[in-house]
Amino acid sequence: MGVRRVVPNFRSGSVEVSREFYGLLGLEEVMNHGWIVTVASPSVPSAQVSFYAGDDRTAPVPPDVSVEVDDVDAVYVAVRESGAEIVYPLQDEEWGVRRFFVRDPDGRVINVLSHR
Repeated sequence: MGVRRVVPNFRSGSVEVSREFYGLLGLEEVMNHGWIVTVASPSVPSAQVSFYAGDDRTAPVPPDVSVEVDDVDAVYVAVRESGAEIVYPLQDEEWGVRRFFVRDPDGRVINVLSHR
């Protein structure tokens, strides 16, 4: 199982203001769903930060970090068999990802995903 990227997810009072601020650091918008925006380094596209306003659109809680993997189905099986708490079951989302949420041993919620 390979990891493609790890992205911190920050709650934001205004995703537009956050996008502008991180733009000052050289990061450019690569995704904008209105409720969540991701910015990335133009020279290292996997170096990313996401910020969201309010709650996750479909899941019960917002995640603290997103981990994109090669095979989300295999990771889901391994995590479920480990006994870790699944916060949001494996699903296909309308914006083109397949994902689930799991709680880590310190209580953080991890969004594990693959693009379809």
